[in-house]
Amino acid sequence: MSGVLGCWAVVAAALTSTVVPVCGAGGHAPLSGLAAPTVGVLSNAAAAEGISAKLAAGARYVEGSNVLRLASGRWLYLPSGRTESVVVAAGDGRALRQIGQSRAWLASGRVPGRSAAERAASGRALLAMRALLRPNGAMAAGWSPGWMYSWPRDSSFACAAFARTGHDEEAFRILRHSAATQRGDGSWEARTKLDGSGPPDGRRWQLDANGWVPWAAWQWYRAAPAEGRRARLEVLYPMIRRAADRAARSLGADGLPPASPDYWELMTAGPNIGTAAPLLAGFNASADLARETGRPGDAVRWEGAARRLSAGISKRFFPVGYGRTADGRHGRDSAVTFMAPPFNAAPAGLPAALDATYRALLLPNGGLTPGDDPGAPWGATAWTPSTAFFALAWAAGGRPGKAGPVLEWVLSKRNALGELPEKVDREGRPASVAPLAWTGSIVVLALVALEAGGLPAPPLHP
Repeated sequence: MSGVLGCWAVVAAALTSTVVPVCGAGGHAPLSGLAAPTVGVLSNAAAAEGISAKLAAGARYVEGSNVLRLASGRWLYLPSGRTESVVVAAGDGRALRQIGQSRAWLASGRVPGRSAAERAASGRALLAMRALLRPNGAMAAGWSPGWMYSWPRDSSFACAAFARTGHDEEAFRILRHSAATQRGDGSWEARTKLDGSGPPDGRRWQLDANGWVPWAAWQWYRAAPAEGRRARLEVLYPMIRRAADRAARSLGADGLPPASPDYWELMTAGPNIGTAAPLLAGFNASADLARETGRPGDAVRWEGAARRLSAGISKRFFPVGYGRTADGRHGRDSAVTFMAPPFNAAPAGLPAALDATYRALLLPNGGLTPGDDPGAPWGATAWTPSTAFFALAWAAGGRPGKAGPVLEWVLSKRNALGELPEKVDREGRPASVAPLAWTGSIVVLALVALEAGGLPAPPLHP
């Protein structure tokens, strides 16, 4: 799960251990020097600084901002043009200007929610996402060591969330960064440094980005202001074409993509739903955008790829309840939600599979483990992205009665600063890094869907 699961899962778990596995490196690194995860983030929209648990004790954000009111009553904030925070008296004029700018930014878009509490939560999530977004369009997953990289998957969700809440500039900036970091063969690294200079290590690249990025471009385009959006889509189109064509070339005789790391960032021996489902969304998104730009040849090619992949998913994954892998030997997986809106039009049997998977992954603390593959040691820790996936799938698919309680649980696990954490421990307490851009994005999209009575997926082209 981007920086969230896979290697991140083990790194986060190792915070109480003595070694930290290094994904792709074939070994372990000493824990010494690994900073404790942040519980919040300061930002001036150009730079960011993590907030430690010690600093946050007794503190609260000034409403509608990333300025921290300390337990002493003084304010801590990151001044414009600076990279280090300063403590000032409450009511400091420069800090007030930053607060006003943050509030104006929120007011320029949409803060979704059916109640004041939900709107407060989505506003906090949007401010956290804005704080983690770099000026060049790189979306940091979090602001702790190990999370301060840009994953195409997390970035795509953030793009969609910004787009669906009226923050067009931020959404488009993410897509431009995705275009800039696309590899020559049309694929993406699993993650890159925030300056876009390349991957920080040798972990295996992941094919699912070739679905997530075109899907995000489709979500942006459908939400973007009509004036000028076609011209901006033309700027992105070469990226979309390379991504869709690379994905199409990957499909085997059975219509499925090859074995690849899934969102857990763990390699599977055969095709997995965490790669196949995003690619299906990407093909449908790319085909629709091709027709929008007057390129019917591209559209026909990707519609054909979508039909092949859809047939392969129906034949191989449907019989195993859309489980983690096509061979059915690796259990259920929260990636079953990727077959639902707002990613894909739900195929036959998916509602039952969603319900069954949710029940199978539900933990005593009320959250979900990412999967029940016996080879994955998730234990009793719940992951907020995996749990929020179900809230989004049910909300986008028009099942608010199912989505509401799940979303309520996720929101109840925000920390004392109101930030959404990566994990929730056995006792139901926020754990690991906060804020997490991916969880924030999923929550915002779910709240948008609940308000609207659903959220669209790229159309099918039979």
